[in-house]
Amino acid sequence: MSKLLDMFAQARRAQGGSGMGFLGKNRQETKPRAAAIVIELATADVSNAEAALKAGADGLLFTWDGKDTSWPETLKSVTEAAQASNEKAVTGLRVTGGWDTLTRERLEQIKEQGIAYIVLPLDAPASLLAQHVKDLDLVVTVPMREGELYPIFIRNLTAFDNITAVQLDFGFPKNISKLSIEDILQYRAVREAVRYPALLSVTNDLSESDAYTLMTIGVQAILLSAKEIDNKTKQRINDLRELLEKIHQEDKDSKQTSIKS
Repeated sequence: MSKLLDMFAQARRAQGGSGMGFLGKNRQETKPRAAAIVIELATADVSNAEAALKAGADGLLFTWDGKDTSWPETLKSVTEAAQASNEKAVTGLRVTGGWDTLTRERLEQIKEQGIAYIVLPLDAPASLLAQHVKDLDLVVTVPMREGELYPIFIRNLTAFDNITAVQLDFGFPKNISKLSIEDILQYRAVREAVRYPALLSVTNDLSESDAYTLMTIGVQAILLSAKEIDNKTKQRINDLRELLEKIHQEDKDSKQTSIKS
C-alpha cells in the first residue's frame, strides 16, 4: 500500500501510545477519526513541521514553484524531523511550475528527500501522468467549476491509472453549514465523478455544523493551510481532530444500531 493511502486508512483506526525505543516514546495514543488531517505549511521549517505533528496532524504538505531546482534538497532535514516526531507522518509536495525541470530523475530526487506524494494542478503537463516513479504517489487538484457538463468532463481523470488521489479545491463559502442539500449536491456531483480517495481543502475554522456538512461529500483527509504553527493553529488542529473523532464514533454507533434493529 502507498504511504498516502496508508495514512488515510490509519486515521480510521485507533493507535496505541505504547512503544519501544525513541520513536515509541513519541507515539501518542489516538482515536479513530472520520478523516486524516494534513497541514499545508508556507515554509519548509523544522520547528513548524514538528509542532504540526505534535498538535495532531497526520501529514504535511509543502509547495515548490519549480524555479530553484536545489530547493527540494532542503526538505530532507524537515522530513527526517517529521519522521522522528511521528514515524507514520506522510509528507507531500505541491508543485506549481518549472515543468521543464520536472524530469523522471528530478522526481526520483524528490522522493529521496522523504516526499511520499506530489500534488499537481490541472494545467500541469499531461506527460507527468505517464512518468510513474515507484513509491511516489500522484495527486491531482480538482477545482469546482460551474456547468452541468463539468462532472462529465472531470470524470475523465479516472482513465489514468497512475493517479493515487485527488485534492478537492472547492472554494467553499465562509459559512459552510449554511449550504443547502441542493448546494451540496453540486459538490457531490464532482466528487462522485472522481472516485479516487480525496483530500478536501478548507480555509476557515470549522464549526461542528461545518464539519458535518463537509463529511457529506465523502473525503479521506482534510487539508488546512497555515503560515506557522502558533498556539491558535495548534488549537485549531486539536479542535478539528476532536470533531473528526466525534463524527466517526457517531457514524459507528449509527451503523451498529442499524444492524441490531
